[in-house]
Amino acid sequence: MALIQPPLAVNGATHSARVFRMMIRNLAWSNQGVIEGNDLKVRQMTTPGAGVRVGDGAGTILGATSRTQGAYTQTNIGDTAVPIAPTGASARNDLIVLRVMDPEYEGTLNPETQDIGFFDVISGVSSTTTQPPAGMTAIPLARVQIPANTATITDSMIKDVRRIANPRRERTLKTAFPSALSELKYSDNKWHTWPTAGQWPVAIPSWATSATVIVSVAGLRMTRANVFAKMQTSIGGDLGQETVIDDNQGNVTRRQTVVVADTINISAAQRGTTQTLKLSTYMYKTETGDLSVDGGTSIVADIEFVEGLV
Repeated sequence: MALIQPPLAVNGATHSARVFRMMIRNLAWSNQGVIEGNDLKVRQMTTPGAGVRVGDGAGTILGATSRTQGAYTQTNIGDTAVPIAPTGASARNDLIVLRVMDPEYEGTLNPETQDIGFFDVISGVSSTTTQPPAGMTAIPLARVQIPANTATITDSMIKDVRRIANPRRERTLKTAFPSALSELKYSDNKWHTWPTAGQWPVAIPSWATSATVIVSVAGLRMTRANVFAKMQTSIGGDLGQETVIDDNQGNVTRRQTVVVADTINISAAQRGTTQTLKLSTYMYKTETGDLSVDGGTSIVADIEFVEGLV
């Protein structure tokens, strides 16, 4: 094989369709799927009936015949109705896909007069199918699980099987260094926004559906007696997992590093807003030791926002 000639964007040259398909493939990092998390979502008809509607959005579809076929991109404007045949005496599963039939590789459609990109229904798939058949240039959108003797499709029958081709990610680091001693006493069985230095404003991207958060408290002081407590991260009103602090070293002053980590789901109301990432600490009554931070404590927050399906 040789280089595809001429290179794209050379003045005066004629570029083949393959040049553009390979450009799409390269820019998509050889991945396929919908472009954004809310693209091409399949829902019931506005008035439920014998079909579904596919919403706004776009997708990238890799050619199925060979690596050198390249990739295609399709964009849907507004809702598109997709008919689905009713079932008879038996239940049925149908897979809704966005498909391309390029006559250079399959089929006999004429691009001058016919749509070679279209929504298609693959009828009678298994109840676990999430991908189109091998050799089909298509991306999956939804599997519809239709009961017997049913002609009306509702949202409860639709299983979302979309995949984002290249989910967006945004990572940031925050640090804090307490300037003075701050203590948290035992014996109230309550949550406290503490250490107060462990709070940061964070801008949540409008596309983020989750955040992987790791907060490390290096040099956390424990004094006076055994300590039993737990810490938790939160972003606005969205809570992370609790991490237990269970120390049995008695009344000596000692230090530990505590790591609090979780993947926090970002609620729709908080996307595109600025919220406070903070640590909270719960002090049990069962042990009588205290926690504190001071100038020898470092607090580091590592936050990565991730795009998911919505």
